[in-house]
Amino acid sequence: MAKESMIQREIKRKKLSLRYYEKKKSIKNSIKLSTTFETNIQLQKKLQEIPRNSLSCRKRNRCWMTGRSRGFYRDFGLSRHVLREMAHECLLPGVKKSSW
Repeated sequence: MAKESMIQREIKRKKLSLRYYEKKKSIKNSIKLSTTFETNIQLQKKLQEIPRNSLSCRKRNRCWMTGRSRGFYRDFGLSRHVLREMAHECLLPGVKKSSW
């Protein structure tokens, strides 16, 4: 199980990302449309004032059961440990344990 602080940090990042998405999008669009160098620099400064944790690249995929971040399968939203346990218990539709 992941530390509670790490899970709460991810929740905070998700909220910040949603809050600043439109502002970031509008600033980037106005940077593309800017014609003068001075306005471009001012818009870049505005973009830098946005918190770093609001960036989408700072988000980390986590298992929804355990909160584990490593060994994460996107198709299921689970870590490898939980995926294996659930596959053994036949709780995942379409997943069979291979045997030969």
